[in-house]
Amino acid sequence: MSVQASLDIADILPSLEKWLDVEFTFYRVEELAADIARRPRGEQNFLLDWIRRIATTNIEIAYQFARRAPALLGRMDWRMIEAWALHAMDSYDKSGLRAALLVIEGVDGFAAQRHARVAGALFEDIDGILFNFVRGLSGRRLNLAQGDVAYTDSETLFLPTVIAELETLEDNFRLAKATVTVLWAQTRFGTFHFDLQNALSAHPRREQALRVFTALETLRLEACIRRELPGLYRDMQYLKALLNEDRLSPTWQIYANTLADPHASVEDSLRLLPLAMEEPDPPRFCYQGEIRPEAVAQCMAARIQREKALLRVKLAQLAEEHGHPLPAKDAPTQIPVPHFQLKQEEDAASGAVEMELMLDGVPLPAPEDVKALLTSIQLDLGHIPDEYLTPAGPGEYDPSLYQEQTPDPNDVWQGAYHEIGATLYDEWDFGRQHYRKNWCVMREKDVTPVYDDFARETLARYSGVVKHLRRSFEAMRDENKLYKRQPYGDEVDIDALVEALADARDGREMSDRLFTRMHRAERNIAVMFMVDMSGSTRGWINDAERETLLLLCEALETLGDRYGIYGFSGQTRKRCELYRIKEIDEPYGELVKARISGIRPQDYTRMGFAIRHLTRLLSRVEARTKLLITLSDGKPDDYFDVYRGQYGIEDTRQALIEAKRAGIHSFCITIDQEARDYLPHMYGAAHYAIIDDVRKLPLKVADIYRRLTT
Repeated sequence: MSVQASLDIADILPSLEKWLDVEFTFYRVEELAADIARRPRGEQNFLLDWIRRIATTNIEIAYQFARRAPALLGRMDWRMIEAWALHAMDSYDKSGLRAALLVIEGVDGFAAQRHARVAGALFEDIDGILFNFVRGLSGRRLNLAQGDVAYTDSETLFLPTVIAELETLEDNFRLAKATVTVLWAQTRFGTFHFDLQNALSAHPRREQALRVFTALETLRLEACIRRELPGLYRDMQYLKALLNEDRLSPTWQIYANTLADPHASVEDSLRLLPLAMEEPDPPRFCYQGEIRPEAVAQCMAARIQREKALLRVKLAQLAEEHGHPLPAKDAPTQIPVPHFQLKQEEDAASGAVEMELMLDGVPLPAPEDVKALLTSIQLDLGHIPDEYLTPAGPGEYDPSLYQEQTPDPNDVWQGAYHEIGATLYDEWDFGRQHYRKNWCVMREKDVTPVYDDFARETLARYSGVVKHLRRSFEAMRDENKLYKRQPYGDEVDIDALVEALADARDGREMSDRLFTRMHRAERNIAVMFMVDMSGSTRGWINDAERETLLLLCEALETLGDRYGIYGFSGQTRKRCELYRIKEIDEPYGELVKARISGIRPQDYTRMGFAIRHLTRLLSRVEARTKLLITLSDGKPDDYFDVYRGQYGIEDTRQALIEAKRAGIHSFCITIDQEARDYLPHMYGAAHYAIIDDVRKLPLKVADIYRRLTT
């Protein structure tokens, strides 16, 4: 293998002058070029590549990187230098140039955190996985957030920015998962059934008492986890062994045995507290986190009041639905109030409590939200008080006490910008060759329905087309699929027979799969339509899109495929909007028709966030085939942003690659006659179609859909 010759100053200097824009910045780059020229070609390529990539984000950061990076090559490996550069750019995205330059200047401190940076489990990398994990556990639905240390306020589990106590990334992730499990167990197994704030606040050695209590509770919760989640318990024991935390003193072993009793509760931990306080330092376990009684008390106080009101209101609605309306305010007092009861049975094996709601002595199928409320109250109080089971009377509670206060998406853009309630998505930076983290601020909005004559007139105008589409789609539903190379069947498979005879002539064993068989294939398809609502669709394109969607809906209803429709538009990364037209399991009816009628052109064509969000929605759907079909009139584009040109195309391509990894097939239908310049690169050579006449859009889209799904 040939070795590339090193570049000399004359080779390097023009590149540095171009990337660092020395004509206007007046940076002196001759010394930088000379320094790089003295190095082997591999190091030269590494340094120049990163200077170029950083310069696409900010020239000043790139220049400061170029000044420091060559001297680091002797004492830091390349992966570490890459992490340093990426951290600087992430800081620039999040907090601006000053924060980024502080990272560049603080390279020694960054190197000191080498292990944490390389092998640590970063919250931003693991929060999605752990969030889904937490939601899969029993008990209250908990949130996950970043905090200064690991703790919970009983509604949110907080994890530190990075967990890096162990050598490998895998073990550190395992530790993060174990920590989340213990925090969940605190809410699930009654650590907060007792008023810890009052119990510990008056203690003469409060901080020590809190540490000892935390150790006792961790031992009790470990035993609970061993009974309910034995696999995770084994992981916890593995982690303890790695950190030599698996051996207790004889006294603490006695405490552990006591707290391992299935009936042990937080009161037992508190009872042992005075004895354990007499012992030397309590054991500390790597995954135990902190207990913060004040944070829990504050959170519980608000939740208990809210959930009591909400449960009583829900019970009133439930009673009315089952033919037991509540008496009016001025009704005679002799009218009986519906009476709810709760029947509870404990599972002997798992200890889980099954709750059955009764209305006037008759079992009632409780909705999921009522079950969740009962579970949450049970976790807080240890039981459901009788007054909680009395339906709320008319006007008994202020709705603001129990109703979710969802901000109007249209209001959040007014005044100072903030991201409350938004979903953040990464975006692929082509120049950086890396993601910009949490870059796009996305909100879902409903299309305002318009109840006009558009749907009726469209269906009347295309009545013949609708009938044709329905017939062709019905045929798809009932069509058979030919299975070849079957061991038995209706016809001989000629291709298989020829191969088998050839095998026999060559002395090989003949296959017995020589038949074809017709099989009625069961459709199991979920489709998401992503509709361009950018300003460029104004006019006849918008009309064609709306007509297309109406005709598609009419045809798809005969087919039975699950489908959703979302529009997308936006203005800069801070205002990425996805418009709900039809959710995937929402029935097609007058409301959906009115939303289709209400589709109006909005702002610009930022596509990556929309693909990522719809990929996420499709990933939650159980279907054998998942399709994402985009209707667009042009290339990705945004205003006052770098999203124009290659950046937008590459981000969209990257989002499509992510969709493909998630098992979703993507296809684009466009009327842009210049789309051949960029669509093959984004979607692949066979995954797009260009329509030369927008008037043909409705029929063409239906035809393409039929071909894609058969």
